[in-house]
Amino acid sequence: MKTTVEILSEDIVDRLPPDRHGPFVVGICGAQGSGKTWTTRLLAERMEHLGLRTVTLSLDDLYLTRADRQLLARNVHPLFAVRGVPGTHDIAAGIRIIDALGEAGCVALPAFDKAKDEPVAQSDWRKVDTPVDIVLFEGWCVGARPQHASLLAAPVNALERDEDPDAIWRNHVNACLAGQYQAFFAKFDMLVLLQAPGFDVVAEWRLEQEETLRRALTSEGRDVSGLMDRRAVERFVMFYERITRHILEEMPTRPDLVVALDALRQPISVKVNR
Repeated sequence: MKTTVEILSEDIVDRLPPDRHGPFVVGICGAQGSGKTWTTRLLAERMEHLGLRTVTLSLDDLYLTRADRQLLARNVHPLFAVRGVPGTHDIAAGIRIIDALGEAGCVALPAFDKAKDEPVAQSDWRKVDTPVDIVLFEGWCVGARPQHASLLAAPVNALERDEDPDAIWRNHVNACLAGQYQAFFAKFDMLVLLQAPGFDVVAEWRLEQEETLRRALTSEGRDVSGLMDRRAVERFVMFYERITRHILEEMPTRPDLVVALDALRQPISVKVNR
């Protein structure tokens, strides 16, 4: 079977409208550790090789500052101190950036330093000349839809049971997903799902990500104290479990392209929805 990058690049090129105005925006959804970032980077290189000016963005680039999340933690629920779920991103900024990438000029793209748990300083943001042809936007809940309120009552894991017994946190997360996030996702021309074989693999995938980042930072002589060990990762993925399981159950009939992955992140089947 072709690689994930080959599958995506061929399908994207096939869908590009010849008379398009503005960039063709592709949303790439996949659970933590599914290879979204690596796939997106290689896909962008392939698009550039075809003569298509391509920009990559991540939902992670839009994380709120630690201070803003602490404010949410105080005013809404303590679990919002942890980045990741809907409500912890600057979605308004994402909408502005997508719009700006279709206009003539220069756009500065935000970034987030996970080791410091803070956004990168604006002076260090990368700048791209616009307009561009393609925007590849990846994120773990890209294109996700909110759950019905009746499904929020029962906890899905120990985190929800013990730390969100009144369902305040998960209801607010769901409300955020139902609001501005849907307006943002509506700007995408194409949705891709990199479908994990199940939620059970997510913790292992996420741990591999942490170890890769640890090696990279260590080689650069940077601080790695903010990175997670296995126990921390197992707790961390609980924050994502509800929506990830919902995506795996609800989303596969909707995306323009679904690439099913095995536990080694290799594509095992492809479903095209037109």
